[in-house]
Amino acid sequence: MAGQGFSVDLGALDDAASGITDTLAKLQFKKVSDLDPQKEDFGHDHLAGVVEKFCTRWEIGVENLAKDAQEVSKRLNASVKAYREIDGHIVGHLSGTLSRDSGKDPGAN
Repeated sequence: MAGQGFSVDLGALDDAASGITDTLAKLQFKKVSDLDPQKEDFGHDHLAGVVEKFCTRWEIGVENLAKDAQEVSKRLNASVKAYREIDGHIVGHLSGTLSRDSGKDPGAN
């Protein structure tokens, strides 16, 4: 396998980063705390307390997950940018190698 190289689907990386960003945008408008159930809704004080604690922990978990997702999205975007910059440099080098404005054709011999 050595020497065969690899390819990166930059469109897929872009799509993944966009998908994460879209999901995070939706999470901004749907907070767990918005559920805000009242104790009377449960009919049982202990159950209401357990649900309240669960919702609080759930919100913390969602916030931490969102922070991690933001970092993943940022890194995906940075990877796409880096690959595109390298591709641009390679194309520039190849076009300079394959075509010259003047001088003897190095492949003529």
